Amino acid sequence: MRKSVGFLLQDQVLEKEKKVKLLTVGNSFSQNACQYLGELAKAGGHKILLGHADIGGCPFDKHLEIAGLAEANPENINGKPYGQDWPVVPGKDLGRKSLKEMLTLEEWDIITIQQYSWISDDYSKYQPHAGNLGAYIKLYATNAEIVIHETWAYRCDDPRYTSGNDSQEKMYVKLRNAYQRLASDLVLRMIPVGDAFYVVDNIPAWSYKPSTSKAIYPELPDQTHSLHYGWYWTKNEHGENELQMDGHHASALGCYLAGCVWYEFLFNDNAENLTYVPPEISAVDAVILRKAAHGIVRL
Repeated sequence: MRKSVGFLLQDQVLEKEKKVKLLTVGNSFSQNACQYLGELAKAGGHKILLGHADIGGCPFDKHLEIAGLAEANPENINGKPYGQDWPVVPGKDLGRKSLKEMLTLEEWDIITIQQYSWISDDYSKYQPHAGNLGAYIKLYATNAEIVIHETWAYRCDDPRYTSGNDSQEKMYVKLRNAYQRLASDLVLRMIPVGDAFYVVDNIPAWSYKPSTSKAIYPELPDQTHSLHYGWYWTKNEHGENELQMDGHHASALGCYLAGCVWYEFLFNDNAENLTYVPPEISAVDAVILRKAAHGIVRL
């Protein structure tokens, strides 16, 4: 009898386990979102195979333009940027692949697309490029589901907003409308990472608050609970220490939040039950982020 029960429990585990082959056609924001996704999938008892056709700062139309170069001449080094930094280094082929090669590398289950964050609030920059990119993907990955990755607004103190004509709220509302319109136009599902970022960025008792104190090297301004990378020190052209801001990319907290949203979406499984916490963040913060991810995806 015990043996039978054991087999039953094993079968239940096997039924729960899901395997997903995922390819991202995006930029650094998809890299951020997938930073912890492998560990999260493992913690949830699932398996994921990740492929990346990503170029930093790359919009829909650039991916298409590069794909066209490879279609015209498969040996054109500029049509094969995936697998290393862009732009390519002439004369050095480090296993780079074209988009066609990436699309045919595996039988992908899901392929994500996303807009370049700087223009993510302007729908005129989405179409017809996103639709054409989707059509190109379908030429070589017929059975894959194309999914839209909704990226996020910049941090509330990002230099983009210094003119006073823009703000985190305005950027978020516009990009959300653009992504939702695209999802409707193309009849595609969307991973609501941008929604999760905005919700968590506006939790009154927890969210990041810009520091008013002046930082002295090597100390940084207080960035507690920032979902974005934020302030960092670098050297200027005179060799002097200079404080710089990256309010665009995700911090460890932001990468974890995005990863939990992707986990919920891909596996249809409750991220609140996950136990994996990267060493860069606290267990308490992880609970808040997992709860937020679950709430957003289940809306």
